[in-house]
Amino acid sequence: MSNFADLNLVEPVLRAVLEQGYEKATPIQTQAIPALIEGRDLLGVAQTGTGKTAAFALPLLHNLSKVNVKAKSKKPRALILAPTRELAVQISNSIKTYGNHLHFRTGIVFGGTSIRPQIQNLTKGVHILVATPGRLLDLMRQGHVELDEIETFILDEADRMLDMGFIDDIKLVAKEMPKEHQTVMFSATMPKSLKGLIATLLNDPVRIEVSIAASTSKNIKQQVLFVQKNKKMDLLSDLLADEAKKRVLVFTRTKVNADKVIKFLIQNDIRAAVIHGDKIQKIRERALKNFSEGKIRVLVATDVAARGIDVDDITHVINFELPNEPDSYVHRIGRTGRAGASGVAISLCDLEERNYLRSIERVIKQDVPVNEDHEYHCEKTANAKGSGGKSSKFSRKPRRKKSGSGSFGSGNKGAKWSSNSSGKPVNKNRPFKGRKKRARDKAA
Repeated sequence: MSNFADLNLVEPVLRAVLEQGYEKATPIQTQAIPALIEGRDLLGVAQTGTGKTAAFALPLLHNLSKVNVKAKSKKPRALILAPTRELAVQISNSIKTYGNHLHFRTGIVFGGTSIRPQIQNLTKGVHILVATPGRLLDLMRQGHVELDEIETFILDEADRMLDMGFIDDIKLVAKEMPKEHQTVMFSATMPKSLKGLIATLLNDPVRIEVSIAASTSKNIKQQVLFVQKNKKMDLLSDLLADEAKKRVLVFTRTKVNADKVIKFLIQNDIRAAVIHGDKIQKIRERALKNFSEGKIRVLVATDVAARGIDVDDITHVINFELPNEPDSYVHRIGRTGRAGASGVAISLCDLEERNYLRSIERVIKQDVPVNEDHEYHCEKTANAKGSGGKSSKFSRKPRRKKSGSGSFGSGNKGAKWSSNSSGKPVNKNRPFKGRKKRARDKAA
């Protein structure tokens, strides 16, 4: 690791960093900061907790300080896109902290809250704008923000933005920027679907990868508990009866199940709160604040809402439901075991989730140890043919669906088509587009 003092940051930025008690830069910071100061485009791959925000925020402030320009109405000089409100708030707060000794105005825009104060702030002028894609496009269409003077464009958590269906929004935003500008992209993982966006937006980028994508920290003790689906609540209650689980993050796949879990926990006198896309911003912020300050012991979250959670000393992550995307598993459990601390990740797996476990083990290239030492161990789930458990092999390849076997087979053979009101053909067997749009709207 390098000292921040050796990275040639301007004095006001360096002073702010040192005031926060930071002296040593992390690997991603050591490699990214010099390249970004030079004005290079950059692609950074690093897991959560590695210091990505400072890796782009510090050189951004450094470069902006070289030209002391007054903020112009509706015309920011730098744009940072984030997939969720929580992450946008976290980034905005970090920039204000690191820019404490500079005179830059930072604005933040996201959905789920009144647009009027955001319009007023943009009209006054901001140097740096942090935004979620949906709300930013709304403001652009209404003429409240213009991107023709953007010098630096930063995308954080690019993989999650693609998962949430933001790719078209990102391209629309990028088209409004001047041809000559710096583009920076950071991502916790590097899925194949991201390659097209990289080729479109980045110009001869410096590529930095400080850890293998989809690897898990050695500081995190992982375990899977096989259980019948209808016994998960009881098992969760037993797990939380252990007071050693001081600060616990519980993940569900859906908002509906997140609400069911929080209702169950409150009925059982467990201090807990929930965050997901249907909760208004004030409730989400209050839940995060109470969790961070230790006023509640358990925070229940969906994957989308959890992006941007930056809470220290999370002792345990419990996957009440396994994610259907292996990369999400890596990101979830990475919320514990940070900054050299140890952590525990517990996954409750029912029969329907055995294939999810199989995919996870193949991606992380290891078997998740099985814990049978609980009242609700389900031998049928443990011995289910296919994957996971004691006999699982992460090297196994998943079965492929035969082409034409359904609406998602090769070439969509067998798909049912009809016409909508405009006369355009519609594939009735492809329901996901609307779901993605709804997820995107909720998060933005």
